[in-house]
Amino acid sequence: MLHIISLDHDLKSLQEMRIAVRHAKEAQKIFRKFPQEKVDDIVKKIAEAAFKESESLARMAVHETGMGVIEHKKMKNELASIGVYESIKDEKTVGIIRKDHEKKVIEIAYPFGVIAAICPTTNPTSTAIFKTLISLKALNGIVVSPHPSAAHCTVEALKICHHAAVEAGAPEGLIGWITKPTMEATTELMKHRDIDLILATGGGGLVRAAYSSGKPAYGVGPGNGPVYLEKTANVQKAVQ
Repeated sequence: MLHIISLDHDLKSLQEMRIAVRHAKEAQKIFRKFPQEKVDDIVKKIAEAAFKESESLARMAVHETGMGVIEHKKMKNELASIGVYESIKDEKTVGIIRKDHEKKVIEIAYPFGVIAAICPTTNPTSTAIFKTLISLKALNGIVVSPHPSAAHCTVEALKICHHAAVEAGAPEGLIGWITKPTMEATTELMKHRDIDLILATGGGGLVRAAYSSGKPAYGVGPGNGPVYLEKTANVQKAVQ
């Protein structure tokens, strides 16, 4: 009986993933024709909505994963929403983006299509927010596979982003997700024929799987920034 229940869960996860990819592909076909002004307005509305819920999403993440500090998660959510928006808002991503008359070169922006995004348990909501923003800014759709131990808070962040996007005029389904992710569904997502690019943040094995999927991939594996303690520091306090 336990085996059957486990199998059902895996199958449901796979089916949910496939439906999300299909909807994202259909929505992206519409979205890719949007003018720069409309794309920028949608991205702005997503950033503002996510920023507004920075603290509530931080509380969800800490409660669900048992990791981090609410105040710090809130700051990261703020950075991943309005901070990221401010850094990309003036980037031109539609049509002709640069002309070099001297070299006779014209650069034309072109979306990848549908992006598979893998989010970690360490920074689940902030990662979901910023990956959504940069994907839509470049006229792509996105389907997110959360870490199983952070699925609820990650999906809540994505629902906020999706609602804001649709309210601003984006097609339904442009932002998709797996509510109960499994390793099989995540692996199949990265290999899905309608996925055009992978943004993978997680453990080393997951990142290696993204790089070996046969798709273009950007991966960020485990690692922490180095910390230097000066000799006069109170070590116990500094470590805390």
